Amino acid sequence: MDNLLSKIYNGRYRTLAGFIKIFLVVSLIARIVLTVKSYLNVSFNVIDITLSFLSGFLFDVIAFSYYALPIAIIIFLIPSVIARTKFYKGLCWFFYGLTIFIWIFNAFAEYFFWDEFEVRFNFIAVDYLVYTNEVIGNIVESYSIGPLVAIVAGLTALAIYWLVKNNYVGGSLNSDTTYLSRLKGLLLISILPLFAFLFVNINWSRISNNSYNNELAKNGFYSLFEAYKNNQLDYDRFYYTIDDKKANDHVKALMKDSFISYPTNDLIYSYKNIGEEKRYNVMFITVESLSGEYLEYIDPGDGYEMPFLNQLVKKGMFFTNLYANGTRTVRGLEALNLSIPPTPGTSIVRRPSNDNLFSSGWLFKQKGYDNKFIYGGFGYFDNMNTFFSGNHFQIVDRSNYSEEEIRFANVWGTCDEDSYSRAMKEADQSYKAGKPFFNFILTTSNHKPYTFPEVGLKLNKNRSGGVRYTDYALQKFFEEAPNHAWFNNTLFVIIGDHCGSSAGKAEMPILKYQIPCLIYAPELIKPMQVDKLCSQVDVVPTLAGLMNWSYESTFFGKNILTMTPNDERAFIGTYQKLGYIKGNKLMVLSPQKKFAQFSFDRYTGDMKEVKVEEQFKTDAISIYQTAEHMFVKGLNKVDRLKSRTSK
Repeated sequence: MDNLLSKIYNGRYRTLAGFIKIFLVVSLIARIVLTVKSYLNVSFNVIDITLSFLSGFLFDVIAFSYYALPIAIIIFLIPSVIARTKFYKGLCWFFYGLTIFIWIFNAFAEYFFWDEFEVRFNFIAVDYLVYTNEVIGNIVESYSIGPLVAIVAGLTALAIYWLVKNNYVGGSLNSDTTYLSRLKGLLLISILPLFAFLFVNINWSRISNNSYNNELAKNGFYSLFEAYKNNQLDYDRFYYTIDDKKANDHVKALMKDSFISYPTNDLIYSYKNIGEEKRYNVMFITVESLSGEYLEYIDPGDGYEMPFLNQLVKKGMFFTNLYANGTRTVRGLEALNLSIPPTPGTSIVRRPSNDNLFSSGWLFKQKGYDNKFIYGGFGYFDNMNTFFSGNHFQIVDRSNYSEEEIRFANVWGTCDEDSYSRAMKEADQSYKAGKPFFNFILTTSNHKPYTFPEVGLKLNKNRSGGVRYTDYALQKFFEEAPNHAWFNNTLFVIIGDHCGSSAGKAEMPILKYQIPCLIYAPELIKPMQVDKLCSQVDVVPTLAGLMNWSYESTFFGKNILTMTPNDERAFIGTYQKLGYIKGNKLMVLSPQKKFAQFSFDRYTGDMKEVKVEEQFKTDAISIYQTAEHMFVKGLNKVDRLKSRTSK
């Protein structure tokens, strides 16, 4: 065995010995830098920090083994007569240099990703690989790429010099070996990646109750691969389930509404209201990364400055205990339009067969509205145009803006002022045509690279500047809107798509899901503060309630204004964990059919794990299982439901 290891180390596979040292050093330095960057949140308990680095070393070795295997296969296949040619050696030098460059560049990329999300590469990074134009543009506009590339190139040159000095590459390329000896080496090198593929998964990094320590224990390359593999999860395979009929019956009991009976276990709710229905216009403003902490109701006298919005919330119906479905824009769009809890894996907005669903678009269309999705960016991003157009919205994105309408834009889209101006033009057109309108606006400015038009304010190129400009643009919008004929008959909704940051010491930090929601209509709604526990899924049903609508749907949301204390609940989630909130209790459903219950403080975010209550667990499982099954089986498709009513 010693002889075999010596032959591997000093033979054609010698380059891998140098590579693993470089890879482990780069990974260790990256882990140390991330630890220092988040030192206020990382647990430096001896056990926690030791396990973070030991587990991290394990993942680094495993990640390298995935790199090493294809290289080892090529080394095995290339005969010595070719391996000794100048062309092959030149090709190897180029490939080895490029590989080291990618490793070092990745370490910098991980730092920037951590700076934005405070996690290792995850499903967000996977999604970003699909939309290279926006992502590369965002990087170019946010960071100094030239100096960064120069630094990475310099460090790569140093690494190559070290390889040459220690004869890791030259010795490998000049080694003359037989196929049999190379085969033995290949089989030995294959053991670790095969073991890792079969038995190791990301849950091996769950070594602490502190999420920062768990993230430090990961390797960025490994995390990216794992996120790609699990971007869509089979609910029945990965989550704890109960009998479908029991789950459906339980959801019916929780909803407490009338149901239409079909031969299957479909959940179709019938909402009946007495009296005249209203046809108020709706200007629905979904603000990028609008956290509750940016306003005084959560963070009095601190946080980011939003003077206008802080005053406006006092003049409308303001919901002070509302939670976002998730931590990405598509999760907010899913919740606000489909009124459904977060689904595991990727959002329904990005999943196949997501058209013609019971949605806000379908509901407003039935009531005779002009529906428009207004977005300053290009709506192919995150599949938004496909989703909205398939659910009864007309698309108005950046491709529809004229040059004169774009005062300022960056890679994500036009500035908020431009989007609001276009929204008012669209509202004017609907009003002149004699139709009520439902304009669903998605803003872009409160997002990196945080660049804005010159508006006479000192705006920093960071989140603080983004929040301040967001507030400024809202102020300009509401200064202009009263000049339009439709203003007095319009409900204005301002809500965040998600919070500005999703990071916290807990894996599902409660404070990072609290978002503001305001319904403002000075001629229609009296100012009030509503402190009921609620969710993004409840916003459209509440609008329907304000307009006294009767309708049928598969919505899981309720009219917040008619909720009893027992009705109050909220949904939160990541792409793997599904959270159900009731009172100060949180049930978390996780892959591997796991579940856990926590108690929490709404104001401080402090959480502790407590004994699982069976009834509470059944509530959470029933809701999430039923919501997922309805989508997967197409039971919330409008056409399918219509065909059943006609039988």
